Amino acid sequence: MRPLFHPAIEDVQPEAILHALADPNRAAIFARIMRAGCVEACSAVSALGDRVIPKSSLSTHFKVLREAGLIRSERHGVEMRNRSRWDEVEARFPGLLAAIINAYASESGKGACRSGG
Repeated sequence: MRPLFHPAIEDVQPEAILHALADPNRAAIFARIMRAGCVEACSAVSALGDRVIPKSSLSTHFKVLREAGLIRSERHGVEMRNRSRWDEVEARFPGLLAAIINAYASESGKGACRSGG
């Protein structure tokens, strides 16, 4: 298997973050991982609300989030586990992630996310 690409935090760019989180499914996946406060398996976030994201689409979403520097993924046997890089990104771009996630939350009426993760 090929190694997974995770950019160093100093290489993370705001335009990559904005691109990754511009997709509502990716924003929901990231918010769910961030709120979990622990490592999440890909399969744990495949259901978003009343819909299930196909495995092929889910893989693409995780790749975009990973390459944008928003998550760190690790293989554990056949399972891929993901954790948020919220604290690292927050230190580099204070307030950016909270503003994006809170904008989605206020649009959907679900309330604001907590910071940290």
